[in-house]
Amino acid sequence: MKKIIKMIITGGGTGGHLYPALAIGEEIKSRNYNTKVRYVGSSFGIEKDVFPIINEKYNLLPIRGLQRGISIKSLARNFLLPYRLLRSIIQVKNIFNTFEPNIIIGTGGYASALPLREGLKRKIPILLQEQNSYPGITTRWFANSSNKVCIGFKEAQHFIEKKCLFTGNPVRKNIGKANKIESLKSFELKENLKTIFLFGGSQGSSLLNDFMKNNISAFKQSNIQIIWQTGERQYSKLLDFQDEKIKIIPFINNMSTAYAASDIIISRSGALTCSEILLCKKPAILIPFQNAAGNHQEKNANALKKAGACKMILEQNLNNINTIKLISNLLNNKNKLKKMSDASNQISKPKAATQIVDEALNIINEI
Repeated sequence: MKKIIKMIITGGGTGGHLYPALAIGEEIKSRNYNTKVRYVGSSFGIEKDVFPIINEKYNLLPIRGLQRGISIKSLARNFLLPYRLLRSIIQVKNIFNTFEPNIIIGTGGYASALPLREGLKRKIPILLQEQNSYPGITTRWFANSSNKVCIGFKEAQHFIEKKCLFTGNPVRKNIGKANKIESLKSFELKENLKTIFLFGGSQGSSLLNDFMKNNISAFKQSNIQIIWQTGERQYSKLLDFQDEKIKIIPFINNMSTAYAASDIIISRSGALTCSEILLCKKPAILIPFQNAAGNHQEKNANALKKAGACKMILEQNLNNINTIKLISNLLNNKNKLKKMSDASNQISKPKAATQIVDEALNIINEI
């Protein structure tokens, strides 16, 4: 009988940290191993809504990130931080005592730091998966103590002393597999019209929402149809713009259908978004979030831009009239769209999850 492999995969807070964790879990479960996977995230992150839907074994820690604002709400949350931290440390110890993992895989976010710390204390192997071109704080803390660091962008190596493995970012198995015609039908959109998919990450983007709102008449005159993911917070304020050619949705669980339905994507340039766009071979216009740590979103977008896979617009230029012209010209230029799609295909890393799981299993076998 084969030895049972027990793996804790920890990460979350945002979709950019959560979905790579799920992709790694999907890959290990697809193999013929006697494996148990336990996800660990935060009760304040997106994972609190996603884990119950996908019916996975998980634990949610009562930890949240340090609030940088000076509002009463932020101060109150920071006041509770030591209490939440202590409760989370106790819970992590209990998880390790009962589950007894063979390896810890960390995909970033504030909830992943405590399981990684506990793994180090117990001398359990650690593998880190860093999505961004500029590594997050959790990766920077634990990189030198880890057994392996797998990176989504080559540029991340410049900020990590330990030799990294460039795998690309793991994405869920259904991404890139949906049928375009069926996907258009699922959104009640027409096959004969060009389709834009606009979204600002799992939580939405006020900037992108305002851009679409301010230019909605121009899009309608261009006879373009739009899938518009607004995020939960602004959804109700924007719902009045919906009509037969503009589909407004707070959050899309099955991103594969939205990618498949689109001819061009307008989005932020979070690491996972970039990796999914490449895998789906979709032309894109990326608007980096200018306040991202280490300006990593602009670095992410630049990597795609250099390869010819996207156009990049900085925030301060987004509402320029040239943006509308750029979108219109791209949608009507089949050759340019084809070149961008081919460029995406050239730099995509479709086997990222496979490589990461191979590394994890090699680490376990070397013990």
